[in-house]
Amino acid sequence: MTQVDNMNTLVIAEAGVNHNGDISLARQLVNVASEAGADWVKFQTFNADRIVIKSAKKAAYQNKITDESESQHAMIRKLELTRDMHLDLIRHCKSHGIKFLSTGFDLESIDLLVELGLDSFKIPSGEITNLPYLRHVGQFGKPVILSTGMAVMDEIGTALDILERAGTSREYITVLHCNTEYPTPMQDVNLRAMLSIRDTFGVQVGYSDHTLGIEVAIAAVALGARVIEKHFTLDRGLPGPDHQASLEPEELKEMVAGIRNIEKAMGDGIKRPSSSELKNIPIVRKSLVAKHAIREGEVFSGVNLTVKRPGTGLSPMRWDEVQGCKAPRNFEVDELIEL
Repeated sequence: MTQVDNMNTLVIAEAGVNHNGDISLARQLVNVASEAGADWVKFQTFNADRIVIKSAKKAAYQNKITDESESQHAMIRKLELTRDMHLDLIRHCKSHGIKFLSTGFDLESIDLLVELGLDSFKIPSGEITNLPYLRHVGQFGKPVILSTGMAVMDEIGTALDILERAGTSREYITVLHCNTEYPTPMQDVNLRAMLSIRDTFGVQVGYSDHTLGIEVAIAAVALGARVIEKHFTLDRGLPGPDHQASLEPEELKEMVAGIRNIEKAMGDGIKRPSSSELKNIPIVRKSLVAKHAIREGEVFSGVNLTVKRPGTGLSPMRWDEVQGCKAPRNFEVDELIEL
């Protein structure tokens, strides 16, 4: 079984680090994701000492909204979730009917998530070129969602090959098109790249959205995304690196509702009258009618026939067949023709 095993789009509400290290905020994020109708809520599992050197700089967008003098290490150290916090959130998710997921950013964090019983992995964009990490994830043979921000096609192909050789079947892998700029400018979204990934590698695809608003995520579903991941927060005014580019609760709810509507609207691809429009056929289509009074025995022709609503009589598609036939009886003007 892959993690995407039905016709519905898997909606992942990305809480990420928007809990600011506060378990009560994290629980509230779970509540919001559940109420919005998301399928999964996702956090991040890492140890600052294991993933970044102390002198590493922050991304430009992070400097704009956090203390510029603070290092990346210092910033993310405050956002770590302990093992007990993970257990608390897993229990809280179960009680609210939503699945818990977390992105592990280092090998030990991956092992912790396995120990805690997670049955799927989310690989973040930054690890797509991390060979030992990919091998470690791949060895478990569990479903994988792979983000591809900043990557070129060859890097995606290589990552897929590594995961497969390590033990994860390609049918268990869903690849997310992604842009890692927060927020992503519309001209940099390039949604068609998602389709290129699907067609090139024969994988299920989705989209991890960092644009402002909800329209791009909904558009991705219309294009065939099987997974949508989107950051959300309790309040964009909260301090922290990701809040400003995240959806607020009502927006998350609107996005999920929009995605569910698009799923319904996509249909099965068979062109036929829908059940709701069958009643309109006799109202909107037309029939052959008498253009003026016609006597019995008179020959039908373009002179005495015309086409008008309703569509309850002979179809205008029988126009040629009727030409030259004799009227079986008298017809008044606008009366439906019979043979």
